Amino acid sequence: QVQLVESGGGLVQAGDSLRLSCAASGGTFSDYVMGWFRQAPGKEREFVATINRGGRTTDYADSVKGRFLISRDNARKLVYLQMNNLNTEDTAVYSCAARGTAYVRKLYYTSSDYVRWGQGTQVTVSQ
Repeated sequence: QVQLVESGGGLVQAGDSLRLSCAASGGTFSDYVMGWFRQAPGKEREFVATINRGGRTTDYADSVKGRFLISRDNARKLVYLQMNNLNTEDTAVYSCAARGTAYVRKLYYTSSDYVRWGQGTQVTVSQ
């Protein structure tokens, strides 16, 4: 089973950019659809972005579309979330997640679809 560890979170100002990384170990990374989710204080965990096994198909929540970019490097077992033009509503704990699938083009959008999770990294955006 793949293990996931996020990094790259921090405190930034509105309008800044930040890149999160998620490092995988164990398992065959290219067998997994990867996703990013976030949870703000007092709110439910919400979907942010997903990427298929090969990295050519992605999708995003409407709230981040055009600002965030998900990508992956299967050789290095890494998935990234590039976050641009951050605003205070992006403040949350960001977690990466993995779900194995035989389908190359598959994407997953809900947290219950994913079986492996990282511990999360805090992103705080100040005004």
